[in-house]
Amino acid sequence: MTASQGKRNTGITTYAFTEQGVAMLNGILNSHKAINMNIAIMRAFAEVRKVLLKQNDLKKQLKEIKERLGEHDTQLNQIYDAMENLLDEKAAQRK
Repeated sequence: MTASQGKRNTGITTYAFTEQGVAMLNGILNSHKAINMNIAIMRAFAEVRKVLLKQNDLKKQLKEIKERLGEHDTQLNQIYDAMENLLDEKAAQRK
Protein backbone atom coordinates (compact mmCIF):
# COMPACT_ATOMS: atom_id res chain seq x y z
CA MET A 1 0.00 0.00 0.00
CA THR A 2 1.32 3.43 -0.93
CA ALA A 3 0.97 6.57 1.15
CA SER A 4 -1.65 8.01 -1.19
CA GLN A 5 -3.77 4.86 -0.89
CA GLY A 6 -3.83 5.23 2.86
CA LYS A 7 -5.27 8.74 2.55
CA ARG A 8 -8.08 7.99 0.11
CA ASN A 9 -11.17 5.81 0.26
CA THR A 10 -10.28 2.78 -1.89
CA GLY A 11 -13.84 1.45 -1.70
CA ILE A 12 -15.01 4.06 -4.20
CA THR A 13 -14.84 3.22 -7.90
CA THR A 14 -13.22 5.84 -10.09
CA TYR A 15 -15.38 7.16 -12.95
CA ALA A 16 -12.94 9.69 -14.39
CA PHE A 17 -9.31 9.65 -15.40
CA THR A 18 -6.77 12.36 -15.95
CA GLU A 19 -5.02 12.68 -19.27
CA GLN A 20 -1.79 11.56 -17.60
CA GLY A 21 -3.53 8.51 -16.14
CA VAL A 22 -4.81 7.47 -19.55
CA ALA A 23 -1.35 8.01 -21.02
CA MET A 24 0.15 5.72 -18.36
CA LEU A 25 -2.18 2.93 -19.47
CA ASN A 26 -0.21 2.73 -22.72
CA GLY A 27 2.52 0.86 -20.86
CA ILE A 28 0.25 -1.96 -19.68
CA LEU A 29 -2.31 -2.33 -22.47
CA ASN A 30 -2.03 -5.53 -24.47
CA SER A 31 -5.16 -5.91 -26.59
CA HIS A 32 -5.73 -4.14 -29.88
CA LYS A 33 -9.19 -2.98 -28.72
CA ALA A 34 -7.80 -1.48 -25.49
CA ILE A 35 -5.05 0.36 -27.38
CA ASN A 36 -7.59 1.81 -29.85
CA MET A 37 -9.83 2.91 -26.97
CA ASN A 38 -6.85 4.57 -25.29
CA ILE A 39 -6.05 6.47 -28.49
CA ALA A 40 -9.67 7.60 -28.78
CA ILE A 41 -9.65 8.87 -25.19
CA MET A 42 -6.39 10.76 -25.74
CA ARG A 43 -7.89 12.37 -28.86
CA ALA A 44 -10.94 13.38 -26.81
CA PHE A 45 -8.66 15.06 -24.26
CA ALA A 46 -6.91 16.91 -27.09
CA GLU A 47 -10.26 18.11 -28.50
CA VAL A 48 -11.42 19.30 -25.08
CA ARG A 49 -8.17 21.24 -24.73
CA LYS A 50 -8.76 22.88 -28.15
CA VAL A 51 -12.31 23.86 -27.19
CA LEU A 52 -11.13 25.38 -23.93
CA LEU A 53 -8.42 27.37 -25.72
CA LYS A 54 -10.95 28.64 -28.27
CA GLN A 55 -13.33 29.57 -25.47
CA ASN A 56 -10.62 31.63 -23.77
CA ASP A 57 -9.85 33.28 -27.11
CA LEU A 58 -13.54 34.11 -27.58
CA LYS A 59 -13.71 35.61 -24.10
CA LYS A 60 -10.70 37.77 -24.92
CA GLN A 61 -12.25 38.87 -28.23
CA LEU A 62 -15.57 39.71 -26.57
CA LYS A 63 -13.75 41.76 -23.96
CA GLU A 64 -11.90 43.69 -26.69
CA ILE A 65 -15.16 44.32 -28.57
CA LYS A 66 -16.83 45.53 -25.39
CA GLU A 67 -13.95 47.94 -24.73
CA ARG A 68 -14.10 49.26 -28.32
CA LEU A 69 -17.85 49.76 -28.13
CA GLY A 70 -17.41 51.67 -24.89
CA GLU A 71 -14.89 53.94 -26.60
CA HIS A 72 -17.23 54.34 -29.57
CA ASP A 73 -20.12 55.31 -27.29
CA THR A 74 -18.00 58.07 -25.78
CA GLN A 75 -16.93 59.29 -29.21
CA LEU A 76 -20.50 59.17 -30.55
CA ASN A 77 -21.76 61.16 -27.56
CA GLN A 78 -19.10 63.79 -28.25
CA ILE A 79 -20.18 63.96 -31.90
CA TYR A 80 -23.86 64.28 -30.94
CA ASP A 81 -23.02 67.04 -28.46
CA ALA A 82 -21.01 68.89 -31.11
CA MET A 83 -23.87 68.55 -33.61
CA GLU A 84 -26.38 69.86 -31.07
CA ASN A 85 -24.11 72.83 -30.36
CA LEU A 86 -23.84 73.58 -34.08
CA LEU A 87 -27.61 73.34 -34.50
CA ASP A 88 -28.13 75.63 -31.51
CA GLU A 89 -25.64 78.15 -32.98
CA LYS A 90 -27.43 78.02 -36.36
CA ALA A 91 -30.79 78.56 -34.67
CA ALA A 92 -29.39 81.48 -32.70
CA GLN A 93 -27.96 83.04 -35.88
CA ARG A 94 -31.37 82.83 -37.61
CA LYS A 95 -33.02 84.74 -34.81
